[in-house]
Amino acid sequence: MFYLWSMAAVYRDEPCRSALTRVRNMPFKWSLNPYMGCAHRCTFCFVRAFEKVADRPFDDRYGTSIRVKTNLVEVLRLELGRRSWRHEQVVVGTATDPYQPAEGRFRLTRGAVEALGASRTPFGIITRGPMIVRDVDVLRAASERTSVVVTFSIPTLDPTIWRLTEPGTAPPRQRLRAIRTLIDAGVDANVGMAPILPGLSDDPAKLAEVVRAARDAGATSVWTNVLYLRPGTREHFLDNLARDWPALLPRYERLYAGRAYVTKDTLDPVRRQVRGVTRDGSDAVGPGSLGLRGGAQGNHIGTSGSCVTGTFGYGGARTRPLGRSPCHARSSSRWAS
Repeated sequence: MFYLWSMAAVYRDEPCRSALTRVRNMPFKWSLNPYMGCAHRCTFCFVRAFEKVADRPFDDRYGTSIRVKTNLVEVLRLELGRRSWRHEQVVVGTATDPYQPAEGRFRLTRGAVEALGASRTPFGIITRGPMIVRDVDVLRAASERTSVVVTFSIPTLDPTIWRLTEPGTAPPRQRLRAIRTLIDAGVDANVGMAPILPGLSDDPAKLAEVVRAARDAGATSVWTNVLYLRPGTREHFLDNLARDWPALLPRYERLYAGRAYVTKDTLDPVRRQVRGVTRDGSDAVGPGSLGLRGGAQGNHIGTSGSCVTGTFGYGGARTRPLGRSPCHARSSSRWAS
């Protein structure tokens, strides 16, 4: 059982004309989303901003109607088979979780993984869904033919923060167990600690807990980013914050006054703390204790913030060197080995 609960959603068949979407200003070229709308209904989901622009529900109604691209696999195979296809990296799950509950019924993500692997197209997957372990066979097969990187979003292990901000998702520790399954199968899997919520999940002990758990699960790297609030996401998130943590509302109104992203004064301490968790699990102040080389600034999906990345330096035979996760910029930081 992957989900404690999931609000009932209405599925709408919506065949697509194209499967792949060209992406600009990101470290990858193409995105792929088998579904539109997401039953995970995270309060901070950046897609709510795009739904508002498209004049679709971005409030509590978001995630109650899932648009299913029923012909996606067939269209994808045609696009990958074109002589003009250059085998550029594809990221699956940029606008909706490809392993949300709908995937259990429609199996479009599984079909897409098979098609991408067969065409030797490098790809990454972003998910909060441990349902991905169902597809370990096709992911392993694809990994033998091309670069495959799975990123699990795990911003916190705190049960209260998780339950109130990610109401339709599986518990974070189920995601960690899924990472171990993928790593043991030879599939590269990392952790994205995003979004970090100021005053909630940015507590140093909470950050360290996630990093250590990611390391213990075998994750090949970890990166982090702080909450991004564009109109659409902003209204819904702040409404939920006022309900669940009313004392924090003035702080958020101050932090995000006239902006969608926090200043460096808020971001940098989070980055330093994540960098400061060493391989042996002890905490350190600042990045210098890890022997980190260079900066790691890149764009998280849908944001303009910074990421900090680090590889854990495992030497196991089944864990390959880190590939490029969707967050990685040209310069990345690596954990001292």
